[in-house]
Amino acid sequence: MMAHTFPAATGFLVSAQQGGGRAPRPVFATRGPHETVAEALRSQTLNAVLVHSGSAGDAVARSGDTALVLAGELYNREELLPLLPSGADARTDAALVLGLLGVYDLHAFRLLNGRFAAAAALDGRVLLATDHAGSVPLYTLPAPGRVLAATEIKALVPATAQAPLSGRPVADARRIRRVPGVHQVPAGTVLDLDVRTGTAAPSRTWTPPVSRRILSEADATAAVRETLGRAVRARTGSTAPLVVLSGGIDSSGVAALAAAHTDGPLETLSMGTDASDEFTEARVVATHLGSTHREITVPTADLLGQLPYAIWASESVDPDIIEYLLPLTALYRALDGPARRILTGYGADIPLAGMHREDRLPQLDTAVAFDMATFDGLNEMTPVLSGIQGHWSTHPYWDRDVLDLLVSLEAGLKRRHGRDKWVLREAMSPLLPHETVTRPKLGVHEGSGTTSSFSLLLIDAGVPEADVHRAKSLVVREIFDRVVVEGLSPAEVSTADTVHQVAARLKETE
Repeated sequence: MMAHTFPAATGFLVSAQQGGGRAPRPVFATRGPHETVAEALRSQTLNAVLVHSGSAGDAVARSGDTALVLAGELYNREELLPLLPSGADARTDAALVLGLLGVYDLHAFRLLNGRFAAAAALDGRVLLATDHAGSVPLYTLPAPGRVLAATEIKALVPATAQAPLSGRPVADARRIRRVPGVHQVPAGTVLDLDVRTGTAAPSRTWTPPVSRRILSEADATAAVRETLGRAVRARTGSTAPLVVLSGGIDSSGVAALAAAHTDGPLETLSMGTDASDEFTEARVVATHLGSTHREITVPTADLLGQLPYAIWASESVDPDIIEYLLPLTALYRALDGPARRILTGYGADIPLAGMHREDRLPQLDTAVAFDMATFDGLNEMTPVLSGIQGHWSTHPYWDRDVLDLLVSLEAGLKRRHGRDKWVLREAMSPLLPHETVTRPKLGVHEGSGTTSSFSLLLIDAGVPEADVHRAKSLVVREIFDRVVVEGLSPAEVSTADTVHQVAARLKETE
């Protein structure tokens, strides 16, 4: 079981090249000290710049002619340890993964349940791997003789300016807007790159299950409660974390499971705006659990003004995703005091079809299959959102074992007796107040008023109501270009000014 600590590293830039050399000087949104590491191997040199939490050396492991850098953490260490040869070093997560590479080569990544991005150099190759959900995004710029990889796009932008046409294509990987040669490593994938040629061969390490399990109501609810409980325990150890609490079933379930096994009172936190909040509903849960509870109100104007920070952190250009992530970004930035380990209930809607209030089961399962096939590259789970304030966030509903279970449950367990996410509600019913278990679903962007406020800002700027969603997309892309591609600080970019510029352009094209 993990201790209540931060990962050794929360981000990195890695350069693997033939001969010597240095890693470029990167810019990260993730807050933390930087440490430079160099490993001279027989056929290549591995240089890295780590964003670390005080123990940078624990994020790097070397054995013979193989070196590995890991950002993030593993959640199934106890399961993995018996797979190592006797006497193998497993003191850190990086050392454990390196030991597994020596036994399984790149297939080692199929064994891992965690929240991580990894880069390993061995025998003229570089392996770049994400966790099953790509929850720590990883990007690469491969070229003959040199492979670059980073956990944030902006760390690679200077290298593209120096040699914009040198990047090699990467099969099945998403290209990055306006950053030539840079691709995002797909979720649940390890790229096997030849340093000499810069070519990459992808291997999947995880895919969402497409078969469906038929379980009794009792067996299904017990399995959900047990599996989610293990995921929460793996992320907290015995010390109480901070839980983001909306008062909905997703976050309340995580809070209840955390309160059941941690030492001392649980800490919970809720965020609202002057337009909308869920404070009353969250207080019901906090009182029930006896948590130390805090409420933060962010004025709507301030919330929308932080749009550049949400885009800077997530490096996403999807306006719907940005609306989900903006309240979380504002909440994390409002957290003063020391850096915290934070648990959320984010993400449960995707495997459980929580946003689809649909009783026709074929359509419900179609929605689950579609959402699980299209989440990659949206960066909904990125730790950089909290990392810009120095915190480390993690999401138990996107634990590998939890996803394997929730996705595979037949649709009738997800929508049952006229209730959405029935199996989760039933599983949590012994731990939570009845009014919380039966409370209708409300998205974080709805509960905070983010969607309506963003729409109103555009309408007030003269955007016709029919063009609001298109205008949101243009605003998000414009801000992405400024804070990610051009390297401006989000403090230098005005949401209001960008909205007015987009509105003026749309009016010119009418």
